[in-house]
Amino acid sequence: MTLFARSFLLIALLIVAAVLASFQMYRVYELEPRSRELAQQAVSAVNLTRAALVSADPFRRRQLLIDLNESEGLRVFPSTSSEKLEPLPDDPLLERVAQKIRAALGRETRFALARDGEQGFWVSFFIDVDEYWIMLPRERFQFVLPLQWLGWGAGLLAIALAGAGFIASWLSRPLRALTRAAGRLGRGEAHEPLPEIGARELRALALAFNRMASDLASMERERAMVLAGISHDLRTPLSRLRLALEMSGADDAATQAMIADIDEIDAVIGQFLDYARGENEAKAASDLNALLVDLTGHYARLGRKVSLDDQPIPEFAFARMAVRRAVANLVDNALRYAGEPVEIASWSGKDKVIIEVKDRGPGIPEGEAERLKRPFTRLEAARSGPGGSGLGLAIVERVARGHGGRLDLLPREGGGLLARLSLGL
Repeated sequence: MTLFARSFLLIALLIVAAVLASFQMYRVYELEPRSRELAQQAVSAVNLTRAALVSADPFRRRQLLIDLNESEGLRVFPSTSSEKLEPLPDDPLLERVAQKIRAALGRETRFALARDGEQGFWVSFFIDVDEYWIMLPRERFQFVLPLQWLGWGAGLLAIALAGAGFIASWLSRPLRALTRAAGRLGRGEAHEPLPEIGARELRALALAFNRMASDLASMERERAMVLAGISHDLRTPLSRLRLALEMSGADDAATQAMIADIDEIDAVIGQFLDYARGENEAKAASDLNALLVDLTGHYARLGRKVSLDDQPIPEFAFARMAVRRAVANLVDNALRYAGEPVEIASWSGKDKVIIEVKDRGPGIPEGEAERLKRPFTRLEAARSGPGGSGLGLAIVERVARGHGGRLDLLPREGGGLLARLSLGL
């Protein structure tokens, strides 16, 4: 679950819980004054009805009862032995009202929810020794939430949830920016400083990340300068050694062996420089197939069997020299550890370009492919020989990440290795 979703849910749950708690508190604190008011109304109705019946002319009592029913909604009946009563339900409001009415009219007062099937709030009272029932409208004793209250409550809840969404988005937005910046940094792209705004903790986080990215960039530059200096310092004496060997007149076999060692050292230094150089080369729209044709021609001039099967690929932006080094590293690895022939294939997909370098060598043991893409890692038993620095595949992996792609080392059908380099369009 994302931080936005989690924050929104927590804030929304808090708001809903607060609304429900407020509603319950209102009901609890509204219970006492409401029960007191209803009890007073019932007591007044009973007392007035009893007084009216006692003082009225016996011949006009029936008309009086009819008037009370029509004007006040009150109905009065004498109590009978055959009547069927339904007791009051277990309701806090009705219980409080009954207690207060009994305290005012006497402990012998009875209550019912229905009498002979007729629903209402029934209260008994006495005139001398005769017991009567008075029915008050039940609606007065029921809590009815007005529709406008529901509308206002739903509106306020919607506004609160919208505010919760805004707060959650405001909290997660800097972290999303940090995630994107970390992804760019991990892919080797140039760092775009994060805005140091917002809460104090978020400002401190953005400041720390910007400082870290700046320090990493400085370290990369210093490493490139150091390795470039090492290259200059080492290649000059190596060139002198090679020249001295060629002019020494020593045995040709020994001379060629030492020259080969010097060339191997020079190649290793070149790989160090390629790795230290990073992927800072600017990307520009170019023809990838033209690059592969040129690279294949280079190997043909060296007398190596490297073929190309290129499918039409539209021009797209990529770092030309970096991609050339990456493909050359894959071809060199195949020639060194698998031998000839080596096949190159290229085509474009929906959102990426694929370059495959295929050989018929011994391949890579299952589970070792990811390990071999780490710097200075070599597989002595399968594909590594005495030469190499263990940086070739690491360089290809960095180029792939820098172009939004990846490097996959897969077993080739029929034997061998298939190195698949994907570049994002």
